[in-house]
Amino acid sequence: MRSKVKFSPQAKKFIKKLDKNESLRILDKLNDVREDPFRYLEHFEGEGHKLRIGDYRALIDVNFNTKILIVRVLDKRGRIYK
Repeated sequence: MRSKVKFSPQAKKFIKKLDKNESLRILDKLNDVREDPFRYLEHFEGEGHKLRIGDYRALIDVNFNTKILIVRVLDKRGRIYK
């Protein structure tokens, strides 16, 4: 299932703040997730899924009909669950 990845405004802003190496690492991981989403995604309490990327976490909504992954929140592990 090859999916598209879209970002919420908050997630875009967070990626732009990171240094180049960190942001490339996150984008590379999201590119891997596009190929086979459920190899990497774990179910998150309530709605959505979570993705672990080192010290960072992404909360992602999956639309099965349109094959779109929507990155709702992207932040450090300690802050994401608050």
